[in-house]
Amino acid sequence: MKKNSLTLTLILLFSLAVFSACTQETQNRIGRSLQNWTGVNGVLEIYSGGKLIKRFVKIDKLSTAAGTKERVQRPYRFGYGILDANLNGKADPGENKVYFEFSDYATNYVFFEDPKAKN
Repeated sequence: MKKNSLTLTLILLFSLAVFSACTQETQNRIGRSLQNWTGVNGVLEIYSGGKLIKRFVKIDKLSTAAGTKERVQRPYRFGYGILDANLNGKADPGENKVYFEFSDYATNYVFFEDPKAKN
């Protein structure tokens, strides 16, 4: 039994050493992939001139576009969510799931986990 405990401890220490040697960006990517895997009940609000103009609810993840060959991040984000047409903060009957994308250059946005969502 002690041999298994020692082996587990060594594996954990090795994993911790490898993870701490990663750059901050690599650690962020690992964290994002874990969050994407577990999912979030995200809300995306898009503003223009300080006024809320679009809201998407029940977003499981928000992704950054990347080129397929050059692997460089592109200046827009995309995802799937329910378009909250009446901006009341919830998915009402008749409001459907849609694909969306928006530019980093021309958009003010806030993406957050819905604090009212039940896990």
